[in-house]
Amino acid sequence: MLSQVQNVDMTIPSAAKRLAMQSQRVKNTKPEVDLRRHLHALGLRYRLHQQIVPGTKRRVDIVFQKPRIAVDVRGCFWHACSDHATHPRTNSEFWREKLYSNVSRDHDTFKRLTEAGWTLIVVWEHENPDTAARRIHELVIAETQRSRLRRLV
Repeated sequence: MLSQVQNVDMTIPSAAKRLAMQSQRVKNTKPEVDLRRHLHALGLRYRLHQQIVPGTKRRVDIVFQKPRIAVDVRGCFWHACSDHATHPRTNSEFWREKLYSNVSRDHDTFKRLTEAGWTLIVVWEHENPDTAARRIHELVIAETQRSRLRRLV
């Protein structure tokens, strides 16, 4: 009986852990704000946290409406980055399922956006924001030029 109580206690997060998890930002994270600052410095203008994923209420971090480019800034832990993913030992089954559901949702978001004619760019929190901003800038400029050429023809 005592071992059952101990196992239950292991899966219930402490008040401090619970508070730390609840205070994780959903939007305007440091990697996202850093990337936006670099994009703005390159002269790009965009919309934030738009609901553009068809059939869902999901939001994309940064949206370039006319070239139909969406940017998703992902945290390495929450989205199971292949380079930096960690797997908590405490309550491991819960976290395995939670992270798996996040990755599944990411794949579904990619599929829905692609089918709707959007290009999704994923930027990981460990990426250099200047490098990521330049990559996005090149794609936005290329798509904008392609769009203009299509209108002329």
